[in-house]
Amino acid sequence: GFSLLGGHACFLTSQDIHLGTNESLTDTARVLSSMANAILARVYKHADLDLMTKEATVPIINGLSDSHHPLQILADYLTLQEHYGGLNGLTVAWIGDGNNVLNSIMMSAAKLGMHLRIATPKGFEPDFRITKIAEQYSQEYGTRLLLTRDPLEAASGANVLATDTWISMGQEEEKKERLKAFQGYQITMQTAKFAASNWAFLHCLPRKPEEVDDEVFYSPQSLVFQEAENRKWTVMAVMVSLLTDYSPQLQKPTF
Repeated sequence: GFSLLGGHACFLTSQDIHLGTNESLTDTARVLSSMANAILARVYKHADLDLMTKEATVPIINGLSDSHHPLQILADYLTLQEHYGGLNGLTVAWIGDGNNVLNSIMMSAAKLGMHLRIATPKGFEPDFRITKIAEQYSQEYGTRLLLTRDPLEAASGANVLATDTWISMGQEEEKKERLKAFQGYQITMQTAKFAASNWAFLHCLPRKPEEVDDEVFYSPQSLVFQEAENRKWTVMAVMVSLLTDYSPQLQKPTF
């Protein structure tokens, strides 16, 4: 995306740079700030991003952390905006793990007028602190927030059925336990029967069949590949907004 904007992207893998290992995060943030106009970082610990933000002199973009995945949610919202023509009043059902993607939805959905229905197994609920903030936002913006153990209750009347991986990075050793805990949480056409007639499906990819079956994943209601493409456009928009004074001469979308 940055290259399409005329910039020069430098991709540093874990083999090229060892955050906080051979060099402190403080030093890395300062060195990269002297060489780049922005830093997009994917990290395991969100605290690493907080420290880099404190020490860097250029914008730090959260590409993914264990707590949040904001770039993914921007792509999701653009996809829904394109599909429905607006976000206000939509009901999103999240069926799966209380992970970083869900955290980012919970921190933003109410602000855009969207209702949220969340189903997670016991022990895999979203972060309590995020839940309290989401409850406050829901009251402030007049939206509804439901947390349940029942996937079908969450799906009831929903415009959007969404899920994500049940086994995130660093959780590979928990695979057996997680697969057992998430039995009954696969999104299928039976799940969709409880949703609104205009339901759509989202998944940030990569997808495993136990999370959503082929019938839903490859159905006309599935927006997953449009959603994947929109990762490119939304990250480009973030970079433009941070690094330029560009102001689009377009009417602001109705959310």
